Amino acid sequence: MELNYVIVDDEPIAHRIIEGYCENFSFLSKVGNFYNGFEALGFFRTAKADLIFLDINMPKLSGFEMLRSLTNPPKVIVTSAHREFALQGYELDISDYLLKPFGLDRFIKAINKVAVSKPEGLQHEVEPERIFLKSDKRHVQLELHKVLYVEALGNYCKVFHQDGMVICPEKISELEGKLGKGHFLRVHKSYIVNTAKIEAVEGNRIKIKGAEIPVGQTYKGEINRLLG
Repeated sequence: MELNYVIVDDEPIAHRIIEGYCENFSFLSKVGNFYNGFEALGFFRTAKADLIFLDINMPKLSGFEMLRSLTNPPKVIVTSAHREFALQGYELDISDYLLKPFGLDRFIKAINKVAVSKPEGLQHEVEPERIFLKSDKRHVQLELHKVLYVEALGNYCKVFHQDGMVICPEKISELEGKLGKGHFLRVHKSYIVNTAKIEAVEGNRIKIKGAEIPVGQTYKGEINRLLG
């Protein structure tokens, strides 16, 4: 997955901040910087982008006025200092609304939302190829096909992958939403497994790379459907 993005904001410093954050994502590629809505409209007449980082309060043409002028708008992450426009933004089907000033943690959540959003015409959720997880004082990028399983530890989770293990300060319910439902299945109140990595199912146990993961009573139906 690769996403081409543009930034539409009348403040140059906002462009630099967003560009710096985007450098943490190898699948994000910038294709334009625009400092008012008319410049952006000129771009979209002849070119395309997958994602807009959109400011609202700009001279001549507001961000939402520009967005309404597009016949087939891409995904949009609003970046604004004005919280009062949030409801209007979601009525325009934006992916997320970042209130300035925002940090990298919040920015990563917005990108993860874009990565797992449902493209038009599909009837199922598309699993992202990778996600960022906070671990200690850094953010770790994981390719999801390498994830084996997740174990809950209260408000933390252990994410076991082919190259080791990451501990992140997220509840398992939050992580379940980020992982998507394509290959990841909740099999216990404390465990999520990558179904592509299951080696065997024996009774109430799932075997993955030497580990035995319990199957909770309320999740047996999901396993039975998986087994056909």
